[in-house]
Amino acid sequence: MGEDLNHARRRRRITLKLMAERSGLSRTTVGKIEKGDASTSIGGYAAVLFVLGMEERLGDLVDSVHDLVGLRLEDEKLPKRVRIPKNG
Repeated sequence: MGEDLNHARRRRRITLKLMAERSGLSRTTVGKIEKGDASTSIGGYAAVLFVLGMEERLGDLVDSVHDLVGLRLEDEKLPKRVRIPKNG
């Protein structure tokens, strides 16, 4: 993810210094984000995504469409048959 953010920043011709200023983060923190440092807060990633105009991507992190394990577990609980109850 960090490398993708680095490429997106460079494609937009935004310097590391300008990214830091616009995101309200230090240059060191932006550098850590672009290296994928796990100690960086999600808020830092959100700020960088906002500067890049990619904030909608945050929703992808928790979108159930991407939760393959959860969807598989749900599918395992599906009934084998569907029966219509008899009125009686």
